[in-house]
Amino acid sequence: MKSKIKIGITIGDPSGVGPEITLKALDKFNVPGDCEIFVFADKIAFRQSELKSRINKFNLIDLDVLKKGELKQGVLSKKFGLASLSYLKKAAEYLKRGRINCLVTAPVSKKAISLNGINFYGHTEFLAEKFSVKKFMMMFVSEKLKLSLVTRHIALKDVAENIKSDDVFNVISLTYDVLKHSFAIKQPRIAVSALNPHGSETGREEDDVIKPAIEKFINTHKARNIYGPLPADTIFNRVLDARFDAVICMYHDQGLIPFKMLCFSEGVNLTLGLPFVRTSPVHGTAFDIAGKNKADCSSMLAAIKLAYTLTKNKLKN
Repeated sequence: MKSKIKIGITIGDPSGVGPEITLKALDKFNVPGDCEIFVFADKIAFRQSELKSRINKFNLIDLDVLKKGELKQGVLSKKFGLASLSYLKKAAEYLKRGRINCLVTAPVSKKAISLNGINFYGHTEFLAEKFSVKKFMMMFVSEKLKLSLVTRHIALKDVAENIKSDDVFNVISLTYDVLKHSFAIKQPRIAVSALNPHGSETGREEDDVIKPAIEKFINTHKARNIYGPLPADTIFNRVLDARFDAVICMYHDQGLIPFKMLCFSEGVNLTLGLPFVRTSPVHGTAFDIAGKNKADCSSMLAAIKLAYTLTKNKLKN
């Protein structure tokens, strides 16, 4: 009998929509016979009636951080921030011990975690440090569009000085590798965005930083389908016309504004470079609608499905 694909899910901030979208997504996910689900949470984050009707679909790893009467919905709290970090830490332990194969993370509040005096920059950075990974990146995935980011959560004024040729090269490499080996695209076509309006007409980063990275990758990998740097204001039209398999953007909002406009409900955040598959929905904690049964679980469901598919592909190789 083949080993089961064991998916870990953390519910994120228990005061946000994480618990709700987790249960809704699992309701809609037809768990394959070769799959087992582990949910890292506080039992108190779910209504007892909800658990009774769904507990056969997953294993609940109850961290018991929160006590009866402590949880309130839609509240920014250091207690809830610490709880969300506890779920993540326990899931990381399970990953290291091989008790789960991949991880799906519901949204946390970085501010709530930081209220505990903890420098938390995000799931991506936390997991990369936990598993001693130096080369990693965020890719956003939907049926319409796949995109990677060179820089992540930094101020716009700091973007240009943080774009290094080696980093652009590494992002191209990671993107090319996942397209070829996980998404089974034999000859990936990648569009690399310029940083400045109209490319090198308005700045030097294109000629001094981005273009050398593209040329280095083409020469070292004998790959001819890497194009750029291309102006950011037209690059997405070309991707949507199926001329490219993925686009690489230089900074967060350059890629995430068009991605979320086009693919918000079904989009997934995929971390590349980790020794396991990690996915998450592309939205945040949504405190404003938490506890009101209004949260859309489409992105969470897509994240679970992608984690399963890519982990299965990974285990085949």
